[in-house]
Amino acid sequence: MNELPPDPARLRAILAHLDQQLADNQTIAIYLRLQRDAVQAALTQAEAPPPRKPRLPKGGANLGPVTQISPRPQFVVQQKRTPRGPEPAIIHLGDCSMIEGPPHRITEHDARVSLTDPNIEACAFCRPDSELGILDG
Repeated sequence: MNELPPDPARLRAILAHLDQQLADNQTIAIYLRLQRDAVQAALTQAEAPPPRKPRLPKGGANLGPVTQISPRPQFVVQQKRTPRGPEPAIIHLGDCSMIEGPPHRITEHDARVSLTDPNIEACAFCRPDSELGILDG
C-alpha cells in the first residue's frame, strides 16, 4: 500500500471509506449465502426420488383390500448461523413443522450417526431419536 497521509482528517475519511466497503461486502456475502441455501434446498428437492406407486400383480388379480405401507420417515438437518457463529445442528423428521430455514435432507443412517455426536441435537418437538430407537443414556 502507498504511504498514508499524515493528517487525521484524511486518515478518518479513508477509514470511514474502508469500513463502508467492508459493510457493503458483508451485506452482499449474506445475500449470496441466502441465495446459495435456497438453490441447495431446491436441488435437494429436485433430486429426491419420486414417491413410489403400489403395483398391482400381473393379470390384475384382486388379492383383497390394498393395505397402505407406511413410508420410511425422512430426516432433515437444520443448521443455523448467528453473528456469534453456528449453533448446534438439529435433526428433524422430514415433516416437522419446527424446521427453520431451508431443509437439508439426510438419510436415516446419517441421522442415526449424527445423533450420536454431542454437537448435534434432536428436535424436542418431532423426536427423530425416538423414531430411530435411540434412547438417551
